[in-house]
Amino acid sequence: MKKILKIAAIVLVVGFVLAQFIRPSFSNPPIVPGETLEESTTVPADVQMIIGRSCGDCHSNKTVYPWYSKVTPFNWFLANHIEDARKEMNFSVWNTYAPKRKLKKLEDIREQLEAKEMPLPSYLWIHRDAVLSEEQSGLVLEWAAAEGLRLKNENPQ
Repeated sequence: MKKILKIAAIVLVVGFVLAQFIRPSFSNPPIVPGETLEESTTVPADVQMIIGRSCGDCHSNKTVYPWYSKVTPFNWFLANHIEDARKEMNFSVWNTYAPKRKLKKLEDIREQLEAKEMPLPSYLWIHRDAVLSEEQSGLVLEWAAAEGLRLKNENPQ
C-alpha cells in the first residue's frame, strides 16, 4: 500500500511540474484610442477609480496579472474568467457597443451591484482592495442610472 501511495505521489508531482509548461496566453489586447469608456463617456473621477480598481482587471484590456497567473492550474481558471468577463462587457471597447447594448450593460451593472454579485467573491479572496463599500457601490449605481438616462434621451426608440 505504501508503494502505491509513493508512486501516486510521484506521478502527481511530475504531472504538476509538466503542467507548468502548458500555459494560457496572458497578453492584453491593444487599447484603441476613442473606444474606451473613459474616452467616450463622461465618468466622474471617483467612479472611474472604483471601476478601474474593482472591475478593470477582468472587464478591460488593462488586466494586471497577479503572481498566481504563472501557476497551473490557477492560470487556466484565471484566463477563463478574464476571457468570459471581456466577452460579457469590456470597458476598453465600450464605444464599439451600439446604444442598445450600452443600455443593457448599464442595467447589468446595476443588477450585479444591487445583488452584490460583482466583483466575484473568488476575485475578492485575494484582491481585498476591490471590495466595494455601500458608498462606492452607490456612486457606481448613480452613475450607471444617469448614463442610462442620458443614452435613452439621446437615442429614443
